[in-house]
Amino acid sequence: MTLKVCPSLLLLFLAHSVWTRTVRQVYDDLDPEHWSHYTSECPQECFCPPSFPNALYCDNKGLKEIPAIPARIWYLYLQNNLIETISDKPFVNATHLRWINLNKNKITNSGIESGVLSKLKRLLYLFLEDNELEEVPAPLPVGLEQLRLARNKISRIPEGVFSNLENLTMLDLHQNNLLDSALQSDTFQGLNSLMQLNIAKNSLKKMPLSIPANTLQLFLDNNSIEVIPENYFSAIPKVTFLRLNYNKLSDDGIPPNGFNVSSILDLQLSHNQLTKIPPINARLEHLHLDHNRIKSVNGTQICPVSITVAEDYGFYGNIPRLRYLRLDGNEIQPPIPLDIMICFRLLQAVVI
Repeated sequence: MTLKVCPSLLLLFLAHSVWTRTVRQVYDDLDPEHWSHYTSECPQECFCPPSFPNALYCDNKGLKEIPAIPARIWYLYLQNNLIETISDKPFVNATHLRWINLNKNKITNSGIESGVLSKLKRLLYLFLEDNELEEVPAPLPVGLEQLRLARNKISRIPEGVFSNLENLTMLDLHQNNLLDSALQSDTFQGLNSLMQLNIAKNSLKKMPLSIPANTLQLFLDNNSIEVIPENYFSAIPKVTFLRLNYNKLSDDGIPPNGFNVSSILDLQLSHNQLTKIPPINARLEHLHLDHNRIKSVNGTQICPVSITVAEDYGFYGNIPRLRYLRLDGNEIQPPIPLDIMICFRLLQAVVI
């Protein structure tokens, strides 16, 4: 009898063996004296994994308040509880915290003790999504790198709240209650390292003012934006990913070269009111225009270079870089015009 071993099962067995050996080694190597120390320090409501002594897991426990945090903790998980307040007392010894996840609780601004967050000098990541906040909490730890405040009730951003956050790279404010009046010309002042700004699913009618110059990703989906100001993107020369899906943009609301920006590689304009494709830059790689009111596509008109030049460039020249084009949900009928394929030689997918 010939025994056949399925390669995938063998791989699974070997992986499980290695994992088991690694876990056992961690437990075997752990000093019993240290294990006893960790156990005695661990809050009764939480879990302190011996293999990850710098982490404290208190998520999904029905907690109404934050327990005392041991001094060794760097990573604190408190999501999916009923916590309403953040006070100084639990953090007296927690001077090494790098990461706090407080998503999906019942925290309000009045429930955050004054200055409690700014005292966490080493905190890098703060997650407060799905709470009851009505404004961005302040003051914040100056060393923060990520601040996630999505799905709250935020309608106000206190003046100067971001002014000292020079290390912040990601700010997520999507699905709140922000109006244009909440975003002043100096709102984002000081965010010199910001790379991703998410203000999607708010109530904006205008493009936000004074976006930090180093921003790479700007997400403004699901607002009511109608107009792109002239030369708007010249102030954010590094923007690479731009999402404006589900807005109210029309042809009249876009300047002649509004999106002809060399830094933009991914442009998303789905679910707007466009009747024609706006001029784009030759460096653009992904273009989403589905579910607009576009009736026809003319390759000669939308090609960033002349069709004649595009033909002469061949595959190794400086030809337009568009690789993905989405046009479904419009009034365009196939087939795809030949001049589209002549212009965009690198196209890998066209959805129509």
